[in-house]
Amino acid sequence: MKQFGLLTRIITAIILGIIIGSFSNEFFIRLFATFTGLFGNFLTFIIPIIIIGFITPGIGMMGRGAGKILGFSACFAYISTIIAGLLAFLVAKTIYPSILGGQSIQAFTDPTKGLSEPFLSIEMAPPMEVITALLLSFVLGIGLATIKGEALLKIMIDFREIVQLVIEKFIIPLLPFHIYGIFANMTYTGQVATILSVFMKVFIMIIILHLLYLIFQYTVAGTLSKQNPLSMLKTMSPAYFTALGTQSSAATIPVTLKQSKLLKSRESIADFTVPLFANIHLSGSTITIVSCSLAVLFLQGESATIQSYLPFILMLAITMIAAPGVPGGGVMAAIGLLESMLEFGPTMISLMIALYLAQDSFGTAANVTGDGAITSIISSLQKDKS
Repeated sequence: MKQFGLLTRIITAIILGIIIGSFSNEFFIRLFATFTGLFGNFLTFIIPIIIIGFITPGIGMMGRGAGKILGFSACFAYISTIIAGLLAFLVAKTIYPSILGGQSIQAFTDPTKGLSEPFLSIEMAPPMEVITALLLSFVLGIGLATIKGEALLKIMIDFREIVQLVIEKFIIPLLPFHIYGIFANMTYTGQVATILSVFMKVFIMIIILHLLYLIFQYTVAGTLSKQNPLSMLKTMSPAYFTALGTQSSAATIPVTLKQSKLLKSRESIADFTVPLFANIHLSGSTITIVSCSLAVLFLQGESATIQSYLPFILMLAITMIAAPGVPGGGVMAAIGLLESMLEFGPTMISLMIALYLAQDSFGTAANVTGDGAITSIISSLQKDKS
């Protein structure tokens, strides 16, 4: 229930930010802006460290184990995640002009007329560029998987534990205050009405997309295994509702594994794929991040083409590896890509975090429920081969 406590704090922070921002004077708004500015600069500093901490051990550990079945399973999980991202992109591009038309945020297009300035700003230079961190993570991760370097892998796993500790004990607890400051500032400058309207519309669209994509996944799985897709979804519902409560794919593994085996999946395959998919199959999270990022870009007055956005989706599916074990980890791992590939600024990142965390439980639930479908697909295809 701790994760629901985070959601409650996020919602409370938004409400208090709107209330306080409605009658605060310039001094207090600049005081809030000082905290959000410092916190945003710390996020900029920590992003490359998060990337290395998540991606390197995630890729390194994927190379361990069951040979061909590993590559087969990873390929299906990656393809499912990419399809989810493309679905979100196409739907958002189609309906955003209608549901978000005429809405914009002045602070994005003209910072000089936007949010109030902080009293103090301290630059916190990151240890390396985001692209450098991504490349280094891929080189180290693939290298570890190839040479089976136990010593270095253990170091990277310990490093990931430190990164998770920073996220869980420092970043996540302070996020409500950060979001509170952002919303107080936007209310003071008269921009919050647009954000709240966008929040509600995007949130509803994301939940609908999650459900539609689950139906698609189980239609494919049911066709191959000759089962009723809706009955399969009903069987996996305990995993869905468990993930809503835990907000963690990793914590839901026991329930996901039990329910997956009830879908007539081979036990040996389910035992291997379910724990693997908890870390690499991120269809729900991808739908959320793609939908939210396009909404923020739309508010900025920018449009994305499939040619410019596809590389972001392809990289996102890799960058979020092993992030689902941490509440909010998906968007934390994606911040680097949002900055480097979509050119998001600090305010845009803050709005992305708020949007993502507001429905993180539903994204995680879509992830783990989809794990059962992909496990069933792989089990059916392996039966055909045997």
